[in-house]
Amino acid sequence: MSADQKNFSYTDLANSIEGFEENYANDINEKQYFGFPLESILKAEQRLYTPQESSIAYFSMEYGIAPSIYNSFNLQKPLSEANKFFQHEVFSNHWLCDYIFKIEIDKLLDIPIYGGGLGVLAGDTMKSVADLNFSLAGIGILWNKGYFKQNFWYKHGQVPEELKWDPNTYPGLVPLKNIITLDTKEGPIQLRLWKYYIYSFDKKNVVPLILLDSNLKSNKEYFRKLTDQLYRSDNPWWKIIQRTILGVGGMKALESLGYHVERHHLNEGHAAFAILEKYMKMKDKSSLDAIKKEFMFTCHTPVAAGHDRFNIQDVRNVLTNEYAKAAELFGKENQHSSQVSLTHICLNNTSHVNAVAQKHGEVMRFQFPKFADKIQAITNGVHAYTWLSQSFQNLFEKYKKTIGPWDKDPRCLTQVTELSKNKDFRKDLFTAHQENKKNLLELIRPWQLKEDTFTIGWARRIASYKRPALILHKIDRLIDLAREIGPIQIILAGKAHPNDNIGGAHIDEILDQIDELSYYKDIIRVLILENYDTYFGKLLTSSVDVWLNNPLPPFEASGTSGMKAILNGVLQMTTLDGWVVEAAEDNIGWIFGYQHQGGDIGTESNLRLDEDSDALYDTLEEAMKLYYKTIKKGKIDYSSPWIDKMIQCVHRGAFFNTHRMVKEYNEKMWKLGS
Repeated sequence: MSADQKNFSYTDLANSIEGFEENYANDINEKQYFGFPLESILKAEQRLYTPQESSIAYFSMEYGIAPSIYNSFNLQKPLSEANKFFQHEVFSNHWLCDYIFKIEIDKLLDIPIYGGGLGVLAGDTMKSVADLNFSLAGIGILWNKGYFKQNFWYKHGQVPEELKWDPNTYPGLVPLKNIITLDTKEGPIQLRLWKYYIYSFDKKNVVPLILLDSNLKSNKEYFRKLTDQLYRSDNPWWKIIQRTILGVGGMKALESLGYHVERHHLNEGHAAFAILEKYMKMKDKSSLDAIKKEFMFTCHTPVAAGHDRFNIQDVRNVLTNEYAKAAELFGKENQHSSQVSLTHICLNNTSHVNAVAQKHGEVMRFQFPKFADKIQAITNGVHAYTWLSQSFQNLFEKYKKTIGPWDKDPRCLTQVTELSKNKDFRKDLFTAHQENKKNLLELIRPWQLKEDTFTIGWARRIASYKRPALILHKIDRLIDLAREIGPIQIILAGKAHPNDNIGGAHIDEILDQIDELSYYKDIIRVLILENYDTYFGKLLTSSVDVWLNNPLPPFEASGTSGMKAILNGVLQMTTLDGWVVEAAEDNIGWIFGYQHQGGDIGTESNLRLDEDSDALYDTLEEAMKLYYKTIKKGKIDYSSPWIDKMIQCVHRGAFFNTHRMVKEYNEKMWKLGS
């Protein structure tokens, strides 16, 4: 459709979809798009085609959209078995239950184009963009085999398995007729474009997500596999070409669609080659400031592995000569460097750069002092309406007169402190939490966890600096606490990258420690769940009593799982890192362990396990004592300081949301409409 067409219509949409009549006509009509209002799509598309409308493109290697828990599309025919994910195994210290039972949930498989928190943040961002009605198109990759399917095997640890799903029958996902071509040293690669629409909370607005796919018969066999698996390889050729698909391919996709986009937001350095494509299109290549004005960059990690660097010769082996020269021009950290840094391509050639928490901003300025004046901090958030449990939504609705229109603006949740002395609210708040806890325990009922037992959760990507096994580091201390104060229930979940041997070793350690605790299952029950996803993310963060967060400071740039938990009144037990630094004085739980100070960020290899595990057990003792004073022999003390902490959690959760974050993006970087 050309930019001067008056209206984007249902016919335009239908004509853009490959195989529309055969495969999608029953689910898309002049009123509905997979059960949602079509009018919202027509309006959003028209804005992207209109030169007078300011629009932005948001590039991310992964997107965790969470349709299994939020805005699930409808299908006229039964859901394909390939797109269901209803069985999860459990590894626990009650091994007989593991052998007999599985967790079975007849649920939609999350569209498997994400690996962890970076992707979930990108998905939450898209949802808030839709809620706030900005004109934006997301750019990503259609990962035909997702990330991976996780299995735990005794004495073998994590055993990855290839994930199989069916994009052609996934609700809401449609292939477009548009096919673009990338030129590489290995020959041309053709990419099909797919679309998935992300709707707002009220279904009145959408943002389109454009996904690139190399699985075409016209491609060489090994080219077809390039968009198989997210982060599948440490092979430089493979990594460079996947990043070329996202960056260069993403820019070509926008051109193919005819979208009028003024600004480009690169979510991490994976999409840095988008800048090269823009450079190639410039007639006057001496005017580099024009590029900088169009691009902005969000950096998500201080960890070295999160910053892609490639040998210049490896880049030359993939990219055509002109692109390789541009990558070298823009991406060398200094004139003598033999590497191209994608982070430096972004730092050198964007108008705005942001870290993802105030502490991360401080750390990032230490790491990149040349760009210190350019680096600002915009703290991450979570999409409140995705992650709020139903019981808490009901609670806020009941007290809406005091809280305000929380369903239109999550910042209203700050008003819960006005109810802190309201006895009915305190009781209703704790009851809502217990309802969430019952739902969780019902799902894992065969493992016989109890509602009135202190329950702690830890779930995130398993990486060394996140110290996943810290709570099990000295199990004798854990056993003593359970004997002296009361029983403990621990629920863990998370994936290590298949090529991360150190992360895999942490899983081995966790499984060994769980097995060792089999003799103490009457006082300590420990479970680790397979295939942690957004469904379990919402379930766990809203249902445990305490959310454990113990990264080694200052290597957690932000973290968002705890933000999901505080929205649901779940107390924090955390090291002082990432977003928590901004809530350290707010009585949302307990802070323990090593605290980073000064300009030297230290090393990821010094994990401080002994000293910080001791600090964790001391803090755990304090928390358990308060919990068992609050719940004693079936009776609940609604005046307990525990409930004060729950109220403070919700109060602070009002700030850590993607609505506030997206508004800051627009005010400080996008400047849409200006």
